[in-house]
Amino acid sequence: MPLSGEAIRLMNYIDDVSVTLRRILTGVATLDDEERAKVSAHLASSKPNAQDVLNALAAK
Repeated sequence: MPLSGEAIRLMNYIDDVSVTLRRILTGVATLDDEERAKVSAHLASSKPNAQDVLNALAAK
């Protein structure tokens, strides 16, 4: 069965997020320990996050 336009659009969004995460990983190398801790806390508290999306996809 072919994918709907919406499914393709969502997969493209995921690709965009992956590009952003790669940029973040590159930037991590430039941070000192305090900055890493602050960015880490910010990422941990962000909502929705990837796990929220995975949970929504797994729900029936």
